[in-house]
Amino acid sequence: MDLTSRYPALSDLRARAQRRIPKFVWEYLDSGTGTEAAKARNRAALDRIGMIPSVLHGEFDPDLSTELFGHQMPLPVGIAPVGMSGLMWPNAERHLARAGARLGIPYSLSTVATAAPEDIQSDLGTHAWFQMYPPRDEGIRTDMLNRARAAGFKTLVLTVDVPVASRRERQTRSGLTNPPKLTPRLLAQVAQRPAWAMGMARTGMPHMRMLDAYTTKATANLPVTAHVGYLLRTSPDWDYVSWLRDAWEGPFVIKGIMRGPDAERLEELGVDAIWVSNHAGRQFDGAPATIEVLPDVRRATKLPIIFDSGVEGGLDILRAMAMGASFVMMGRAWHYALAALGPDGPDHLAHILREDLKSCMGQIGARTLGNLPDVLTHEV
Repeated sequence: MDLTSRYPALSDLRARAQRRIPKFVWEYLDSGTGTEAAKARNRAALDRIGMIPSVLHGEFDPDLSTELFGHQMPLPVGIAPVGMSGLMWPNAERHLARAGARLGIPYSLSTVATAAPEDIQSDLGTHAWFQMYPPRDEGIRTDMLNRARAAGFKTLVLTVDVPVASRRERQTRSGLTNPPKLTPRLLAQVAQRPAWAMGMARTGMPHMRMLDAYTTKATANLPVTAHVGYLLRTSPDWDYVSWLRDAWEGPFVIKGIMRGPDAERLEELGVDAIWVSNHAGRQFDGAPATIEVLPDVRRATKLPIIFDSGVEGGLDILRAMAMGASFVMMGRAWHYALAALGPDGPDHLAHILREDLKSCMGQIGARTLGNLPDVLTHEV
């Protein structure tokens, strides 16, 4: 199959993914919260950023590499953590970890993924990141760090923008609960998606594997958009960040920053990178677009800035880097690709992003990712 001809863009993978997974799974993956205004703002704000074409540069092959944490990355994009990843496609965490290893880019495993760190230890590449939702109990916290470290994760990401469960009304309407319960309504949807259903029949219905060791309480009274992790987690504060900085040997990233002063203070606490994100519009519908706050955060810190939310292609990656990002992460996109094409999907998405980056950099005369701000305009 000629994948490039049939699926030349992420939008093609997204459309095929929707046809291949049950509706309740699609609603979980694709939805935001509230009226999804924040999700829409992410897209609209990126579209307002133009890049002025620049000509007469002769023939050249753009260099797509960039440095992060002392490593040269072949692409300026990685695989962001997504909770319940294995719900989107059977063995998603294993497939995506292997893709990250093949491509030489970061792969991030969520605390609330359907695979535990030790489950995918043999699949990890050099750039394995562990994303932590902050446990309240210090003993659990320490054990999670030890398990991640022993499995081969080198970078710790603390997500701080989920102090409470968001409402995610679209997800609620779908009938999905955590852990998923196959009601007659959901079973009817599963029956219409045979490839997904057969894969799940082999792997079993997914749940949050890492938390098995820590959960003994019933979850029946949790909100449908919450999950067992909410029995364990807390809303972290500055002391919590300091504790983790002391406990983790290796790069330490704080995810979910939208204010310059917060970035400045985190730099003083010794974190290694700031992750600018509004959780892809899934947490707070009143949040501004991530790209709109990026310049303020960039002015506030000299640390590397990782960026996500709304990114759909190579042009968006360049837009973010031109506005001050050091590196870009994508979450939904890799899962669209996996659901669309199975294990071949992530490599095809990487191909799409690579070719898009090359095309756009050729149009603006950018030989490297370091000279993008010279071609930036908001007059679109």
